[in-house]
Amino acid sequence: MRIVLINPDIPWNAGNIGRTCVATGTELVFAGKLGFRLDSKEIRRSGLDYWQYLKYSVYKDLDGFLKTLGDEPRTFSKRAKVRGEPSLIFLSTRGKKSYWEAPYKKDSCLIFGSEGAGLPHAMYEKYAAKLYRIPMSCGHTRSLNLSTAAGVVLYEALRQTR
Repeated sequence: MRIVLINPDIPWNAGNIGRTCVATGTELVFAGKLGFRLDSKEIRRSGLDYWQYLKYSVYKDLDGFLKTLGDEPRTFSKRAKVRGEPSLIFLSTRGKKSYWEAPYKKDSCLIFGSEGAGLPHAMYEKYAAKLYRIPMSCGHTRSLNLSTAAGVVLYEALRQTR
């Protein structure tokens, strides 16, 4: 399983997400423009001393990352390795379906947009069928903090796949 951050802006969120990824054995992927340097003290502070154990990668954009997925065999059973479309799950307040309904797989990529702008505009239409949201009962909240949202969705995905 992977968490993919597209154009993340805030180093503290990335650091917290990195710490969650270390705790769960999840890879963290940075795709697009970073609003911070990966060696900044804010990243180190929020990731604490776990950052050295984080498996992460950086790509120019989401398409660059997605191209690497076509080469990976994905295991659906102990006997079969299948190549095919990667399991992409996009998270946004614009999603119509709840993240509880997402078709999580062990190889799912949980994709989040930036804190300020969300996903790049073209992705809302291109990936509309793969777009999910975290429901909120209070109309006074636009969204959750990115690191909170990533943790909530990741743990639900792990619960459903283990």
